[in-house]
Order: sequence, then structure tokens, then C-alpha cells
Amino acid sequence: MLTQDQLTLSNIRHELDRISNEMIDLIQKYSLDASSSLEIIVVARSKISDQRDYIRFLELSLEGRIYGEAAEMLEKSIVTEADEDIEH
Repeated sequence: MLTQDQLTLSNIRHELDRISNEMIDLIQKYSLDASSSLEIIVVARSKISDQRDYIRFLELSLEGRIYGEAAEMLEKSIVTEADEDIEH
């Protein structure tokens, strides 16, 4: 997990890539075939037989969400700063 001072868009993208790659490995390993993102947890619960893999799947899901929200907030703050610079 990145520390507060490491939260840059570049670092966040790197972490999201890492998370995505690990998630893809689990999706392929267990043939997770949910038809929507809303069903993925239910499908994962029924198909992932190794409890450690299931816990890791949930961790990766949470990390991805946290990093996604952090990137969104960072992008908004960059846009806001750029808008303020234009006004001055």
C-alpha cells in the first residue's frame, strides 16, 4: 500500500496495474465468469475453493477501489488547481 506522500497519479496507476494483473490471475485460475461487476463477489464466493485466494481476491477488490477513489480525488484537485491558476 502506498503511503500518503507516495500518492501520485503515476504511482497509483502502477499499483492499479499490479492489482489488475493479480486479479486477472485469480479470475483465470478459478474461471470467474460473472456477467456484471455486481455479480463478481457472489461468483467468486462460489468458485474460489482456497480461502486464502478468496481473501486475497477481496483484498485486491478493496485496494483497487481505494486507489481508484484516490486517483479520482487527485485528478479533481489537479483540475481545480489548474482552474484557479487560469483565473489568476
